[in-house]
Amino acid sequence: MTGQIISGMIDYFQGNKEDVAHFLKVYAYARAIGLLEGLDQESQETLEVAAIVHDIACPVCRKKYGSAAGHLQEQESEAVLRPFLARFQLPEAMVERVVRLVCRHHTYDNADGSDCQILLEADYLVNAHEMSQSRQAIESFREKVFRTQEGRKLLNSLYLNTGTEK
Repeated sequence: MTGQIISGMIDYFQGNKEDVAHFLKVYAYARAIGLLEGLDQESQETLEVAAIVHDIACPVCRKKYGSAAGHLQEQESEAVLRPFLARFQLPEAMVERVVRLVCRHHTYDNADGSDCQILLEADYLVNAHEMSQSRQAIESFREKVFRTQEGRKLLNSLYLNTGTEK
């Protein structure tokens, strides 16, 4: 299932290598964190689908607003996400959860479940690099947003030169 969705998203982004590389990295981090945190199979599968499609609204936002800011993505995601997901005949409950996750993947307070928390963390792990965030900004985001042990461990290892949980 995820292979078909990945292929669909690559086609959807029409050669935008940066968008493709971004969602593939987020997918890899989300998958790893979810597995290491011990998500149940249904939550893991839902998380992986959400990670693949989390930035589906970026092309629409860039065209409509000249920006793919997080709040704009959350606002525009559902309208493009539902028709995209319909091609894959996913269970309705999974579609609803994926829509929920994608439509709040830049809302950093009160994460709606472990899958939501992991998606936030995985996306930030990639964004911190792509946006060349300072050490201070990364430490601040870690303290305010990161909640999973494995997400914190990856963040520390990647950006703060420490494998400790802190």
